[in-house]
Amino acid sequence: MKKVLMIILGLSGLGLSAQKKWSLRECVDYAVEHNLQVIQNQYSKQIQDVNLKIAQKNYLPSVSANFGNSVSFGQASLGTGSIRNDRFSNNANLSADILVYNNGRLEKTIRKTQFDVEASQYDIETIKNDISLQIAQQYLTTLLNKEIVKISQSATENAKKQFDRAKITTEVGTTAQTIVAEAEAAWAREKQNLKTAEINVGRSLFALAQLLQLQDYKDFDVENVQIGDQLSPQLISVDEVLNTAYENQPQIKAAESRIKSAIAQTEVTRTAFWPTVTASVGIGSFYNNLLNTSFSGFDQFGNSLKEPSIFKQYKDNFGQQGGISVNIPIFNKGITRLQVEQSKVNESIAKNSLDQQKQVVKQNVQKAQFDVDANYEVYLAAKEAEKSTKLAMDFADKSYAAGRGTIYDLNIARNNYANAQGSVEQAKYNYLFSLKLLNFYAGIPLSL
Repeated sequence: MKKVLMIILGLSGLGLSAQKKWSLRECVDYAVEHNLQVIQNQYSKQIQDVNLKIAQKNYLPSVSANFGNSVSFGQASLGTGSIRNDRFSNNANLSADILVYNNGRLEKTIRKTQFDVEASQYDIETIKNDISLQIAQQYLTTLLNKEIVKISQSATENAKKQFDRAKITTEVGTTAQTIVAEAEAAWAREKQNLKTAEINVGRSLFALAQLLQLQDYKDFDVENVQIGDQLSPQLISVDEVLNTAYENQPQIKAAESRIKSAIAQTEVTRTAFWPTVTASVGIGSFYNNLLNTSFSGFDQFGNSLKEPSIFKQYKDNFGQQGGISVNIPIFNKGITRLQVEQSKVNESIAKNSLDQQKQVVKQNVQKAQFDVDANYEVYLAAKEAEKSTKLAMDFADKSYAAGRGTIYDLNIARNNYANAQGSVEQAKYNYLFSLKLLNFYAGIPLSL
């Protein structure tokens, strides 16, 4: 019994998990964490991070060791004759060199790479912002479609009531058969509208799940956020929003970092006009062994000498060396000067890119401001239209009930009211998104 209970509770837990409804914040956080484009740019930043580490490591000396072995067999010439020369030789060397002077090339390269790292990080933030705005727009579209479903449900219920009433009056003979047929047709049209609205909700949820790149989208749903009908106009000026956007938007900061990187690259390129000084040190030793004899010569008394061991030779032949080399550029066909000119052009390109980014941000802010004002006016007009069509529908309903109006007039009035309700919701969510977009550029995080 215990096991059965645990299984039931587990299945219940799975059901609750499947019914989870996502908030806008959850959607945005999930998207920026799992989006493949964001991940791709994170890899690009990792490359820049490694480039920075490489530039910093160039301060350290380069150390290398080498070992060599060689063997030879056969005759070697000696005067007019020859001598047997079967020989094995071995050598070992350890050397190090370090850059002493290059007019600050290493420091300037590090600084240039740091600006590249900054720019790549801002690129990631730019993509995250773009994805967040797409998520917010699609999220609000989904909420709008859910509101339209509610309107369609109400219209369907009213059409059903109208059909039921027409059916009763027709059965008792007070209205013609055409009345109940028209009422049934109106009910069928509203049911069709409701089904279309429900499909639109599913379609918008599917589109949102695609933006989130969810594998399982069939049980995906969003929170039913209640948006008040009393919307207020925004009071932030365009200049305030623009000043904040220029300071905080990552695409602007990325362009500024790339200008600094281009200037630093010009400084790096100019170092090629200056000499490069490198210091080096090294130690080493060697060993020789005649394979065809152990005799290596005579001492001062004429006694034959035995060939020393490898350790003895390594000790006796041990040596050290050190040196400083200076590489002075004299003439390289004017290539360095042309490279400096090329770097200056890249500076101009980076500055122009910043101007372009500022222009795009300015246009987006101005468009958002225009949309906010326009959508708010449309919302106010839609509210007035909804109020008047509601009054017209009430009069048409009373007139039909009193026998002074036709069912056709009533259906037209109901359709007009439903359309007016849909226009109000459309205007409300259009205004809400344009306001969220403007607030986003003003530095206010996306939320509902």
